[in-house]
Amino acid sequence: MGVVRIDHIGVAVSDLQEALKVYRDGFGMGDVHLEEVPEQGVRVAVFHVGESRIELLSPLSPDTPVGKFLESRGPGVHHVALGVENLGSMLEELKSKGFRLIDEQPKVGAGGAAIAFVHPRSTLGTLIELCERPKDKG
Repeated sequence: MGVVRIDHIGVAVSDLQEALKVYRDGFGMGDVHLEEVPEQGVRVAVFHVGESRIELLSPLSPDTPVGKFLESRGPGVHHVALGVENLGSMLEELKSKGFRLIDEQPKVGAGGAAIAFVHPRSTLGTLIELCERPKDKG
């Protein structure tokens, strides 16, 4: 058990179309998968970079977590997502070690992944997302 990969970097953006110009057109990051994740209050643009991803996160409304992040901090890195093989066990282990969990139970994220967030107060200021992807979607 433990972290098996860096799954993705989540980048908060105010204007998804403008961000696509930077990442897709500017950096030549080809195929992009667009998805709306109402449970998380975001519209997501996913770029595959080797075995990892960059996810551009645009809020569906200002009162979502990403909307509030943009209001207080502006655009930029929102979180680092770490891929795990057994999210439930990882959450139990972290809780037993005293980590502050935002999500004590997995939720559904982009691409159908099971996700949960660890509070940045427990991780030296970085919001950490734990991510368990369906086996067939690696």
